[in-house]
Amino acid sequence: MSYLTFHFLFIIPPILILWATLPQSLGSYGGWRARVSIPLIAAIAFVYTTPWDNYLVASEVWWYSPNRVIATIGTVPVEEYLFFLLQPILTGLFFYQYVMRTRRTQTSEKAAATAAAWGGFLTFTILSALAAGALWASIGSAVYLALILLWVCPLLAGMWLYDGETLWTHRGVLLITVGVPTLYLWVADTIAISLSIWIISKDYTLGIAPLGLPIEEATFFLATNLLVVKGLLLLLNSPESTIAAASPVSTSREQL
Repeated sequence: MSYLTFHFLFIIPPILILWATLPQSLGSYGGWRARVSIPLIAAIAFVYTTPWDNYLVASEVWWYSPNRVIATIGTVPVEEYLFFLLQPILTGLFFYQYVMRTRRTQTSEKAAATAAAWGGFLTFTILSALAAGALWASIGSAVYLALILLWVCPLLAGMWLYDGETLWTHRGVLLITVGVPTLYLWVADTIAISLSIWIISKDYTLGIAPLGLPIEEATFFLATNLLVVKGLLLLLNSPESTIAAASPVSTSREQL
């Protein structure tokens, strides 16, 4: 199976189904913020991921089967660049499917929300520091995991610091809309690895691979989906947002 065939079998079909079955348009649901949210986050993901992933391939942390890709730009296959855009679209559409069909609000005590915000910030800050320490100490088997954590955890920490109260208030939405796409991508990634569409280095990984999925790959999809969904929540719940109060992502600041 080629990398492009993988997209046509596992990534593009669910995107088309999710898009075609949205109960309402993004604009009618959340105005211009909802309308631009997925393209905006996909563009940010593309720009932010490109240099990092090129470094991974150049460092032979992971690589691809040359006969499974069309071409490369830099060190990364064209299909990989496409995936930078497709994953946020897939997860973003699932997010909207869920929030459009779930008409309930979530409230939280101000003190608990504030504590959760600082807890999230500290957790991801500590993970960033541990990842930096592992790289500094040249722990070979921890390289891939450390590079993932150092790449993503500062952003997640910043999100909790910026408005962790909103993230905590909508933790139910966060759990479902991160969890389901992540599970799906874990399965798809396991299949791709088993078919050697891409290969993960044994020298730079911990060797922990439940059901054939390296823990580093599992962490990557969980962390990137966290970025996508948290980005959507923070964008839609800005003070200027006009999303209807009945939406689960529309709890006002006064309810916190």
